[in-house]
Amino acid sequence: MTITGIISAIIVGAIIGALGRLVVPGRQPIPIWLTIVVGIVAAFIGAFIASAMGYANANGGIPWIEIIIQVIVAAVLVVLTANLYGRRSVRR
Repeated sequence: MTITGIISAIIVGAIIGALGRLVVPGRQPIPIWLTIVVGIVAAFIGAFIASAMGYANANGGIPWIEIIIQVIVAAVLVVLTANLYGRRSVRR
């Protein structure tokens, strides 16, 4: 993977993670770096799910179906991560 690919994965992951965090109601007690990591993972998982379902984006343009799947996966991962991260932290 080139440096351009890594930078694009981080940018897309940040956007997907932020969108996934916006979809989930309430406050999520996770830091921004964890949101970016969740977004990157969700982007890869969402792309895999979209390709497994047969979506190919043959006409070019913006792959809306893939983005929607990635945001849904990110929302699920944000909920799971917030629950796990919230239990880990000590509240006083």
